[in-house]
Amino acid sequence: MHYLRCMDWQQWTALLIVGVTACIFAWSMRRRRKFSFKHDTKCGCSSAGDLNAKQTIRFRAKKGARPQIIVKNS
Repeated sequence: MHYLRCMDWQQWTALLIVGVTACIFAWSMRRRRKFSFKHDTKCGCSSAGDLNAKQTIRFRAKKGARPQIIVKNS
């Protein structure tokens, strides 16, 4: 307890910041997240509605040239 009595205002402020941060982390770990299909399933699909939107990804690389990645929406 002797240490707490001889702390100056900067040490109190730093201790307050650490305490508030620890409380925020503890609160965020305890609260329940909303269900997200993208994050809560293993496939990583955002939703079933995206099945109609098709994308084609083409990789093009030639020796001595920069590789290209072309994404086409159809």
